[in-house]
Amino acid sequence: MALDPQAAALLAALAGMPAPDYSRLDAASYRAALAAGGGVASAIGPGDAVGAEEDLTLPGAAGPLAARLYRPINSAGAGDAKGQALPLLVFFHGGGFVACGLDTHANLCRTLAARARTLVLSVDYRLAPEARFPAAAHDALAAVRWAAAHAAELGAVPGALAVAGDSAGGNLAAVCAQQLRGEVAIAHQLLLYPVLDNAHEHPSYETYGSGHLLDADLMRWFRDQYFEPQADRASPLASPLGMERLEQVAPATIVSAECDPLRDEAEHYAARLAQAGVPVTLVRWPGQMHGFASMLGVLDAASAALDLGARALRAALHP
Repeated sequence: MALDPQAAALLAALAGMPAPDYSRLDAASYRAALAAGGGVASAIGPGDAVGAEEDLTLPGAAGPLAARLYRPINSAGAGDAKGQALPLLVFFHGGGFVACGLDTHANLCRTLAARARTLVLSVDYRLAPEARFPAAAHDALAAVRWAAAHAAELGAVPGALAVAGDSAGGNLAAVCAQQLRGEVAIAHQLLLYPVLDNAHEHPSYETYGSGHLLDADLMRWFRDQYFEPQADRASPLASPLGMERLEQVAPATIVSAECDPLRDEAEHYAARLAQAGVPVTLVRWPGQMHGFASMLGVLDAASAALDLGARALRAALHP
């Protein structure tokens, strides 16, 4: 299928940008280029209105982590931070384990908070190459453990917890759902075009590895930043798709993008979860590319995908 017309227009607007030389690119330069924004980035919407946003610090695996708590507007329409206890969603941002943070993914968090009627705790885990694998995974696990133990302090309903993330953040959410089963009750995992296999490249790398926003060469560069040369990229902490047993992992909603190098690994993971008896909903978004759910106000599909994710979270967290 061809690209969605809105996605094609976005890619056309970006077509004049020079291709990076990945043999010379460093993380600082990549982050600076993202921060410069402009162009299409300036048109991306801020997400739905919420009642309150609060910056927090929570303990990570090797030191404090910045985080942000989003509270939806309460049922009376008030916009303050007070209100009834709500379920909690712990969210991990994408960015190839190298870039992005609380601000770049605030629109996703606001929208999920508003539409799923949950608190959303967005976690700023350590980035590579300054902190290589498994630092991000260890931070994610520490954050979910902390959130579960301190739910009441956050104004959340104890025991009503889900995890979510996009791209690299989807990897971390999946790692948490696997590693914490039997320890933390996770009601659902929402994975948006997740990185699930850092040890292999699947056929969609060849089909969609160039000209679709996320290039295969960029993914290879991300991995070179995240992993030391001797690291075990097949470890379940790196590649959740390789986990041998998936029974009793949290139910999942997985959104893949049709024109995405990561499409196949997301869909293979959904199939493996289903084979293990885990309830899973897989939606391949037609004509879309990696990262599309962040493009609120630019791509109609972004709002539709977050609607779908929010409905799944509401069903899991508001029984």
